[in-house]
Parts: sequence; C-alpha cells; structure tokens
Amino acid sequence: MTKQLFLAIAALSILACKNDTTTTQNTEEAITATQKLAELTEAEKIAMKNGFENWRDVKQIDFTFNVDRGGKNVAQRSWSWKPQSGDVTMIQGEDKVTYNRASIDSTSMRADQGFINDKFWLLAPYQLVWDEGTTIKVSDTATAPLSGNKTKMLTITYGSDGGYTPGDAYDFYYDDDYIVDEWVFRKGNSEEPSMMTTFEGYQEFQGLNIATEHKDKEGNFKLYFTDIKVTK
Repeated sequence: MTKQLFLAIAALSILACKNDTTTTQNTEEAITATQKLAELTEAEKIAMKNGFENWRDVKQIDFTFNVDRGGKNVAQRSWSWKPQSGDVTMIQGEDKVTYNRASIDSTSMRADQGFINDKFWLLAPYQLVWDEGTTIKVSDTATAPLSGNKTKMLTITYGSDGGYTPGDAYDFYYDDDYIVDEWVFRKGNSEEPSMMTTFEGYQEFQGLNIATEHKDKEGNFKLYFTDIKVTK
C-alpha cells in the first residue's frame, strides 16, 4: 500500500468517525429536546414552539398594529416597547404618548389599554404563560370553526377581577406542531363567539415566531402587523 493511499484511507476513516460523532450528538440533542418538550404544559409547548425561549434576550420590540374593514384602514397604532424596563411609546396620528407600565396614570391609561390589546394580538402564544389568574382547559379533539379541520383546542379563561376586560375567554386551535391556526374570542366567557380569525403570515424576528395577519371568514376584516423590529 502506498503512503498516499494509506493517508487517503486514514483521512476517510477520520471523517467517517467525525460524521458518526456529529450524527450521534444531533440525535442525542433531538431526544433531549423532545423529552424537555414532553415535560411542558400544553400552554408552554405552544409558547416555546413560537420562540418564547428567545424572549428573555429582547431589549426592545417595535411594531405597527393595523385594522382594515371592507378594504379600508380603520385603525393604526405604532408601538415601541422595552420589556425589561417597562417603557412604552405609542404613536397614533399626531399623538405621541410615552409612559412606564409601572406608573400608569389617567393620562397614560387609554394608551395602555390599546397597548395591552395590540400586544396580546402580536404575542398571543406568549400570553398563555405570561398571564396570571387564568384557567386553562385543553381538548385533544376539536373542530376549528373557520377551516373545519380537526385540531386540538386550548381555552384560556380570565378571572373576573383585574385587567381591562375581566372574564373573557379565548379558544386557540392548533395541530401537533403547536402552531396556532385560528382562535375564537368570547367576551365575558359567553358561549357564542364574539370574534373568530385566522393566525397566518408567520414570520421569524430574532427567533420570535409571529403571526403577522389575522382574517375573518368572509375576508371583510383584516388585522395585521407591519414595521416589526426586534432588538436584542
């Protein structure tokens, strides 16, 4: 065997060993990730599948909340939020309000009501683990109201005390991938839906998986986000 041939065989052997090691490591990591996911609650699984583990590094998030009805824009608010400090800035038309969520007064309360609503739409999967005083119920088999598909359903019901809209309920419809496809809002936990929309237009921003569009069945209502920027 020539020296050159021996070296080539040795190199291939080393490469094969490295590939085997990499494959083993990847397999072990995948098993560990699966085991960790299995230990989470259903709400935590939804949040984590949408990048919740990356939220801790977010220093600022900017976004514009838009609503169209009948093809015409009827609402638009731009937000800049620093979650670590609680500083919020809202720009709506000619109005600009800056406040801190730890010290809300009569001047900033209206802006904060809009912020809570818009942030909830933007980061709904995270609200499942953020919000306290809630009751969560999971159904393994449900029918999504817009698509008619067989899915899972998670219902979160808010307590009667605290918050701007106490007692409301939300039904999240999702598949085994834990990505939300639709939801139903039921004001005051009523049996009849108050609003039903899709979750679509998913995009990733610095590891956060965000549904940028929500539409009703008829296509007359569209709620969507633009100018999304996540800073770490």
